[in-house]
Amino acid sequence: MHFTFLRPAALAAAGAVLSLLAGCAQLQLGAPVASLDNIQKARASGMAAVAVGTFALADGKPAGLDQSVSARSNSIFSPYRSSFALYLKENLSAELRAAGLLEADSSIVVEGRLTDSQLDAGVGQATGTVAARFVVTRAGVKAYDKELRASASWDSPFVGVAAVPAAVNEYALLYRKLVAQLLDDAAFRSAARK
Repeated sequence: MHFTFLRPAALAAAGAVLSLLAGCAQLQLGAPVASLDNIQKARASGMAAVAVGTFALADGKPAGLDQSVSARSNSIFSPYRSSFALYLKENLSAELRAAGLLEADSSIVVEGRLTDSQLDAGVGQATGTVAARFVVTRAGVKAYDKELRASASWDSPFVGVAAVPAAVNEYALLYRKLVAQLLDDAAFRSAARK
């Protein structure tokens, strides 16, 4: 009799699929990866190397906004202390690092406050939104303060085992899209100029 043992990664994947089929799981977003588009935007912006400071939930917002979103009874959370604000920070840091524009001791500091985080993975059509207020200071003086919002909609199949992974992926991409909006903003580029 021949036995085949599954590798740990295969076991984890099988467990995730079984959890989705059962209809309830804790799903973690993947670590941010820099995108070619955002790297090019950052390099073409004329901005100086900046430090990425504190990112947190905006004052007055419910704590749950920063902790998880749901897709078909599955909870989705950030790999960074279960904080979407920190997930946004890591997305911005990944893009700037890849562009060669991240410098921990820069006098130009970018900070952020998460103001919105929504996911609706209903049948037929799904939607998601992420928003944050970004602040840039130069030598301690505020040079930029603006709320930006990224939204998307996508097809959401009836079958949860297909809809949930799509929702996780699309929701994660909203953070990249929000960073792209920041890099495209003329006022931000001016505030972070060399």
